[in-house]
Amino acid sequence: MREEFDTPLAGLTTMRVGGPARRLVTASTTDELVDAVREVDDADEPLLVLSGGSNLLIADTGFPGTVVRVATQGVVVESADRCGGAVVRVAAGQDWDAFVARTVAEGWAGVECLSGIPGLTGSTPIQNVGAYGQEVAQTIWDVRVWDRREQQVRTFANADCAFAYRHSRFKDPAGAARYVVLDVAFQLDLATLSRPIAYADLARGLGVEQGARVPLADAREGVLAQRRSRGMVLDETDHDTWSCGSFFTNPVLTSAEFAELTDRVGARLGAEVVPPGFPAADSTVKTSAAWLIDHAGFGKGHGLPGPAALSSKHVLAVTNRGGASAADLLTLARQVRAGVQAAFGVTLVNEPVLIGVTL
Repeated sequence: MREEFDTPLAGLTTMRVGGPARRLVTASTTDELVDAVREVDDADEPLLVLSGGSNLLIADTGFPGTVVRVATQGVVVESADRCGGAVVRVAAGQDWDAFVARTVAEGWAGVECLSGIPGLTGSTPIQNVGAYGQEVAQTIWDVRVWDRREQQVRTFANADCAFAYRHSRFKDPAGAARYVVLDVAFQLDLATLSRPIAYADLARGLGVEQGARVPLADAREGVLAQRRSRGMVLDETDHDTWSCGSFFTNPVLTSAEFAELTDRVGARLGAEVVPPGFPAADSTVKTSAAWLIDHAGFGKGHGLPGPAALSSKHVLAVTNRGGASAADLLTLARQVRAGVQAAFGVTLVNEPVLIGVTL
């Protein structure tokens, strides 16, 4: 376990903003991670558990307590057979995309469409990470956590994780304050072909029909190509990737709210224009945050040359053009949120976790 003091946090996040931590502790083993959290709790100090920093926006003033950085490593195959597939337990600090690359190489299907997502594995169940028709809730077997309130290790089966769209029991305020993810077990198919390609743009890019299956390596490369075209694969030299990925989640509306949105879109853009809608079994309708942002007048590159601007490749990404502060990024995000609200009556919700700041 390594300790540092007054350490800037900007370099530990993909947004590349954030002031110093009073104390930074790096935990390289699960025991160190538990011990570090217990020490902070025993001292009754503020605690921030830092994973890959890819879904985090930290205040320019930093964090006035201890930041525990998760650096645990390890991938263990607990079982593998044609009946149950491969059950693979992954340490919270394991790089997510490196794990996905290994699943493709090993012939473990189920997360190949989650290629290129930055961050560490322990973060994936917290917000039920998803992209291109897959989400981790589809393959998570269980999640092992440190329960700060009960002072013990607990294991939650998939059904007990309360997974929903970009949400879980570990993300709601009570769960986030109580549980620290130690490792995650995934149940993956033993297969050379991907799970059915559910995302239309990905299917077109791969030259197959929606619902088709393709070699795992082809699915991974197709996803990476899609993400690169949107500035969603980290690149030190590309400021379009200096972001938290999608800054806003796709709104989930009631049927009545979606009907009201359709009316407002028609009044603003013409009766022939209809917002995208994806009905769910519970009668809610998911719509596209990117579509709303674009049609509210915030196009790609809005805000350039910066210091904060929307990505020149994708309107959902609020980006640091090289010298932005957290305040700069939040000013832009507030402008976009207010513009969408004024135009369409829909309030966008931030996807990244905000530390020491509010939207």
